[in-house]
Amino acid sequence: MNQSLPFVHELAPKLLTRELSSREVTQFFLDRIEKLQPSIRAFISWDSELALSEADKIDRRRASGESLSPLAGIPIAIKDILCTTDSPTTCGSRILEQYRSPYDAHLVSKLREAGLVILGKTNLDEFAMGGSTETGFQGPAYNPWDLARTCGGSSGGSAASVAAAMAPIAIGTDTGGSIRQPAAFCGVCGLKPTYGRVSRYGLIAYASSLDQAGPFGHTISDLAMVMQVTAGHDPRDSTSLNVPVDDYTSAISKPLEGARIGVIREQIDGEGLDAEVRQAILAAIDEYRRMGCKIIDIALPHTKYSIATYYIIAPCEASSNLSRYDGAHFGFRAALNSKPVAAGASKQNSPLVEMMSQTRSQGFGPEVRRRIMLGTYTLSEGYFDAYYLKALKVRRLIRQDYDAAFEKVDVLLGPTTPTPPFRLGEKVNDPVQMYLEDLFTVGANLAGIPAISLPIGKTKSGLPIGMQLQGPALSESRLLQIANDYHRAIDYRPMLPPIAAD
Repeated sequence: MNQSLPFVHELAPKLLTRELSSREVTQFFLDRIEKLQPSIRAFISWDSELALSEADKIDRRRASGESLSPLAGIPIAIKDILCTTDSPTTCGSRILEQYRSPYDAHLVSKLREAGLVILGKTNLDEFAMGGSTETGFQGPAYNPWDLARTCGGSSGGSAASVAAAMAPIAIGTDTGGSIRQPAAFCGVCGLKPTYGRVSRYGLIAYASSLDQAGPFGHTISDLAMVMQVTAGHDPRDSTSLNVPVDDYTSAISKPLEGARIGVIREQIDGEGLDAEVRQAILAAIDEYRRMGCKIIDIALPHTKYSIATYYIIAPCEASSNLSRYDGAHFGFRAALNSKPVAAGASKQNSPLVEMMSQTRSQGFGPEVRRRIMLGTYTLSEGYFDAYYLKALKVRRLIRQDYDAAFEKVDVLLGPTTPTPPFRLGEKVNDPVQMYLEDLFTVGANLAGIPAISLPIGKTKSGLPIGMQLQGPALSESRLLQIANDYHRAIDYRPMLPPIAAD
């Protein structure tokens, strides 16, 4: 296989005409995983024999003349928080280190039905709780652009795998920016769909009202093709939206006419935004203006409360979702103390309670324990009304800000992250600073709207910069179109870091 063809838009036509076989393409990426995994650590697990077997099945189906999906035979990487029957699903946690799911996540089933070849499961922050892919039990993933820096989180492994051409496309999940922030840090495209647009069945929950799965790719076209396969109603997911699926691949080719771009002025002019990021965003705004778009300044007055709101609601939901990991049902179990309990002894001192306590203490990492305790405290008597209910009310106000903005504009434009990728270890022991990295992304999750991050340039030191576009619910087609037209206008070419080009 030609070493210069790691991109879906180049691979898919060659697979269709059988100029390339899925086995050749899959072997190419497996070889790159073997070569780059020690440096980047983008994957937790992969199975070369299984992937090649699936690739061979696609080649036989194509040779027989069967009509297949445009993505059939394309390899893909999956964040290790989506259930798969043929590989471990660990969530980056010791407590699920050996867990094997008895079923596939709905999204995984859709990918298999479309003929995509699963390469393996990617590295992540433990239970998706983190912004740097440093909190998982298997150790951090590294940014292919600078191995001393974070690839972002929690879907950092998926972003890094695409950036380093260890996979042409990947799936991540986004609870407060966990697709868009890694996409920005790794110089790739990443889409968080509307809440409910892609089924969450089989996505192991962090915060159920915020989690959403979505794709990474080198181009907007890659995202559109994956969305075409994965979007749709799933009756097993009560939050899944039963609405028609757009033709995303056709939408991105339509000409951009009269788009109204809302500029979130407080994000660009506010404190804390890196100067090079600001310069790149302003240049993008000027480009949209040259493209004939109408630029409108927009205020989101309750945005300043989004971080506080998110870090009340998300830990509350996490404390409930993670209570199932008690050592009694599945996953890791600490050794059970068999010493009999004396008559009249407190249940709090029973071997079962001790086993559960030790299981969680040994099985969960410090960031997960921090969020569970924060959520449990917030939900406790005397604090529920003061914190959790108040956060829900502010969440509604944030959603109303977005609704009002989208009456005036088609999309909102701003930076994806306040800074370029930071150094590993720089913020992992300072949770407040780490949480502030989500400043521009959590609003979309709180409002349930779609948002996309796309590369718009690099810093003087060669680190990627991302721009975020947000749209009203179910506006993925319009978001993809506006993002794609920007890349077309600047004659964008996917960026590969030096480590991936060697």
